[in-house]
Amino acid sequence: MALTPELVALCEREEADPGPDPAFTALEEADYDRLAERLHGELGQDPLWLFAYGSLIWKPEFEVVEQRHAVLHGWHRSFCLELKRWRGMPHRPGLILALDGGGRCKGVAYRLPDEDRLAQLRRLVYREVGSHEDTYTVRWVTPRTVHGPVRALAFWIGPKGARVARKLPLEHVAHVLARACGHGGSGAAYLYNTVAHLEQAGIRDRNLWRLQELVAAEIRAVAGQGGETAPGGGS
Repeated sequence: MALTPELVALCEREEADPGPDPAFTALEEADYDRLAERLHGELGQDPLWLFAYGSLIWKPEFEVVEQRHAVLHGWHRSFCLELKRWRGMPHRPGLILALDGGGRCKGVAYRLPDEDRLAQLRRLVYREVGSHEDTYTVRWVTPRTVHGPVRALAFWIGPKGARVARKLPLEHVAHVLARACGHGGSGAAYLYNTVAHLEQAGIRDRNLWRLQELVAAEIRAVAGQGGETAPGGGS
């Protein structure tokens, strides 16, 4: 990979949490309970599968009893979700992956334990869904695996709304990721971890592979320039 841990480190910096976006309505504990119960009812007696295509591959935070390579048709991973918190700031938004319509996405299908599925769903939605406006981002999909299709939960699917920036040129995405950072880390680190773990899983995403090359070149360029536009310095 052209994007190395040393280059990623140039993008890391301490940022204060700016707090929730006032344009979004935070979910209460009871809202998470209701969302998890709804999904649990929709699941029925089926096994609980999760389709992962980004950070859930390298930061799952759940127990797995089986995993398979999976292909989801009709969707592709794209840096189309703008963040002004976590991996971005209001004055310098970041971008993270979501599933956008069209094409196909190679990822990993994880089967979670059959025990205590309601609690597992509760932990998943608490991790992935931050506001009432985000509840549309969780849905059931049917990726194909070597052992046949599975019904799986997926997050950040079918992006829409004020935070969505679709069909961005890779050069623009690279410009953003080389500079964006929030209290949860940098855009460069998010990209590095995603590409590295996809590679470990034997999955080569052509666009992300090209993107990590562009981000590496962008970091080298701005670090060489110095000043306020250097990845780790100022706004």
